[in-house]
Amino acid sequence: MARRLLISVISFIALIWAWWIVSEISATTAFPSPGETWAALVDFYNNGYVYTGSFWETVSKSLSTFLKGVLLALIIALPLGLLLGYFSLLNEFATPIVEVLKPVAPIAWAPILGIVFHSSLTAGILVVFIGIFFPLLSNVSFGVRKIDPNVIDAAETLGASKLKIFYKVLMPAAIPYVMNGLKIGLGIGWMCIVAAEMYSASGGLGYMVSVAANTGNAPMVMAAIIVIGLLGICTVSLSEQVNKIVGKWAGISNE
Repeated sequence: MARRLLISVISFIALIWAWWIVSEISATTAFPSPGETWAALVDFYNNGYVYTGSFWETVSKSLSTFLKGVLLALIIALPLGLLLGYFSLLNEFATPIVEVLKPVAPIAWAPILGIVFHSSLTAGILVVFIGIFFPLLSNVSFGVRKIDPNVIDAAETLGASKLKIFYKVLMPAAIPYVMNGLKIGLGIGWMCIVAAEMYSASGGLGYMVSVAANTGNAPMVMAAIIVIGLLGICTVSLSEQVNKIVGKWAGISNE
C-alpha cells in the first residue's frame, strides 16, 4: 500500500510539473497554469460561480443528472443484456441495430433529444444514459453467452423455470461482466456530462464549462474539469467496492 501511495504521489507531481511547463511554453491565457487553476478552484468552492450558483448546488445538479442516467441504463440494459445473451435469435435480430447506434457519439443526440422531449434536463439525462447503456449492454450479453450451457441444462433438468434460471443462474454468473460494464460506463457517463449539460440553462458543471469557455474564463473551465474528474474517480472507486461486496454475496471471487 505504501509503495502504491508513493507511486501515485510521484505520478501526480509529474502531472502538475508537466502541466506547469506546458502553460509556461504556451504563454497564452487560454491554457491556465496550475496556480491560476487552483485559485479559480478555491474561488469556486468558496463563492460558487455566478451562472450556476454555489459549489454544492452546481455539483449536485450534475450528480443528479449523472445518477438518473446511470439508473435508467441499469433498468434497461441489465434485463435486455440478459435476454440478448440467453436467446440467440433475439441477439441476432438486435445486433445490427446495436452496432449501428453504438458508434454514434452521445453528444450527437443532445440537440435531437432536447427538441423531441422539449426539456434540456431530460435530454441531459438521456445523453448520460446513452453513454452508459452500450458498454453495459455489451458486457452483460457477453457474460451470459460465456456461461457453460451444461449449467443451464442442469437447471432445466432439475425443473427450474425460465424465471428461476434468469435470477438463479444467469444473473449471478453475469455479475462480474455487469460490474465491468458499469465501471466502463461510469467513466463514459462523466465524459458525457459536458455534452449533457451544455444545452441546459439549469446549471451543472457541464454548463459551467460551456459558459466559462464562452466568456474566456479558462481557469474556471479547468476548475470545473478537475471537479468532474474527481467525481469520476469517486464513482468508479465506489463501483469497485460494490463489485467486491456483490461478488462476495454471489460467491464469486473478484480478486
